[in-house]
Amino acid sequence: MTKLLAGVAFGALLAAGGYYAYANIQEDAVTGDAAVISETAPAAAGSVEDAAEFLAETEAEIGDFGEFAAHTAWVYANFITEDTEYLVSRMSAEATELQVRQAGETARFSDTDLPLDMRRKMTMLTAGITLPTPSGSDYAQRLAELTTRMSSSYSTGTIEIDDTPVTLDTLEVMMGTERDPEFLAMMWNDWRAAINPAQMSQDYAEMVEIANAGARELGFSDLAEMWLSNYDMPADEMEAEVERLWGQVEPLYEQLHCYVRDGLNETYGEDVQATSGPIRADLLGNMWAQGWAPINDIVGIQSGDGPGYDLTQLLEDHDYTPVQMVETGERFYTSLGLDPLPETFWERSLITRPRDRDVVCHASAWNLDNEEDIRIKMCTHVNAEDFRTVHHELGHNFYQRAYRGQDMLFRTGAHDGFHEAIGDFVALSVTPDYLVQIGLLEEDEVPDESADLGLMMNLALDKIAFLPFAVMMDQWRWRVFRGEITPEDYNTAWWELREQYQGIMPPVERPADAFDPGAKYHIANNVPYLRYFLSYILQFQFQQAACDMAGWEGPLNRCTVYGNEEVGQRFNEMMEMGASQPWPDALEAFTGTREMDGSAIIAYFQPLMTRLEEENAGSSCGWE
Repeated sequence: MTKLLAGVAFGALLAAGGYYAYANIQEDAVTGDAAVISETAPAAAGSVEDAAEFLAETEAEIGDFGEFAAHTAWVYANFITEDTEYLVSRMSAEATELQVRQAGETARFSDTDLPLDMRRKMTMLTAGITLPTPSGSDYAQRLAELTTRMSSSYSTGTIEIDDTPVTLDTLEVMMGTERDPEFLAMMWNDWRAAINPAQMSQDYAEMVEIANAGARELGFSDLAEMWLSNYDMPADEMEAEVERLWGQVEPLYEQLHCYVRDGLNETYGEDVQATSGPIRADLLGNMWAQGWAPINDIVGIQSGDGPGYDLTQLLEDHDYTPVQMVETGERFYTSLGLDPLPETFWERSLITRPRDRDVVCHASAWNLDNEEDIRIKMCTHVNAEDFRTVHHELGHNFYQRAYRGQDMLFRTGAHDGFHEAIGDFVALSVTPDYLVQIGLLEEDEVPDESADLGLMMNLALDKIAFLPFAVMMDQWRWRVFRGEITPEDYNTAWWELREQYQGIMPPVERPADAFDPGAKYHIANNVPYLRYFLSYILQFQFQQAACDMAGWEGPLNRCTVYGNEEVGQRFNEMMEMGASQPWPDALEAFTGTREMDGSAIIAYFQPLMTRLEEENAGSSCGWE
């Protein structure tokens, strides 16, 4: 998975799937926004009328430049060459110079008593920057060079297997299907060597130094405080909120880890995977050990007449194509009463990997004009994972279109976790009943509820396994930004946190010049990752609220809201708000509560939790 642009000041890339929303400063992110702070003398304090005029002009500029930036980024992502790298780097530098003036001019309104909506916009113009740069135009250009080089190293990396170059999207599939531990370790290790880790580590350290200086000029202690200041609460309170939410779901993860480790030990033996301590990262079916569903055949729970059904096999049996998968995803949203995607979506999206060129294959959703030019870009494979990913990415597109009526700065999610949660909530409705309604599963093939533990286990391997990974990703970066982790300790600290939160370890000894964080898209491309953790919390809250709204009385995991226009109306009302109100208001509009809460996850998986505790009774759980 790959992040793009070296400092686009008006884009937002949000990823579990990746999300681009150009012409939007709050979540600017394509390889990290670079914003420079002006050195000019402070202007006289502005009035409310002055602030209104400034914001109107600023939002017009954001819309105009953002559309140009989006098209430039789209071309780069679909044609990775030295020429497009040059274009995207130059565009990034121009973007920073524009934001120099915009971020700097907010200072004259810092003491002005502004209406809440105007104050929120001022905050978005400062705290919403992903990678700020300090005064001096050379910093903007240098940051653009660094981030573009890291992004391109990631996007173009390949490894050799049988004298054939293999790209990351193929390696991702192979990590989930291969079962030879030596071969898995080879792929795992060679990918981490393919990204030019020594150079990327140096580039990353220099990038951090520049961005921290920029954050300090904006009034933050460091970039960590700046990133954490985007959630309608003080940074330290938000960090504590993350740990509170993780604490709610950690017991379920610990039981899952224990059960999976025993299953891997039974499959591979004590020499490969011990029954105690951390799990070997390459055995978990994913290049980053962030989702373990591909090893369900090894560690899944057999319940009822079996594990239920194989969605990948169903798609293949019905001769699905990548385009048909996207069409099916669209029909879910239109069944809720939402308008179909525009014709230009089908004309301009990239749905499969081209054979003739390098592209950024990380799945992403784009809005190139903040109106109707919405697209997806992904190298789609016909399998269960990409079927759900399509539903997820389209959630970004329908959200983007829903809030297009808001002011330019409010055309984004209530917070970044909302954007990711929208599509994942819909993907939770990919239930047996949904598959029957769309013709993929026959009525007599629907497993009875005795099979639910198997299906629930498969989902837990995907979603519960992901939670600690999502927390530690930004924990590592926050500590790097604060100087608590220095460049010489980047890799060592990375694995200390992975063991602390996830209970995993590398399959081979890591060399001195390793930079394993950079082998993950969102590190190489500077996409904040907290949004994904929050989205996993929110999607289950959304599911619980929607199913209550629909009058569902059965198990939560069997509920689908496909075809329910009442749910669709409430859902769309929340989406239409964009970021115009603090996120608790948006959350309340759909769920009736103003607090993020992990208890919906526990409720959803409670039958599995009980079963895992029974199965683990004789095991030595934990990994320390």
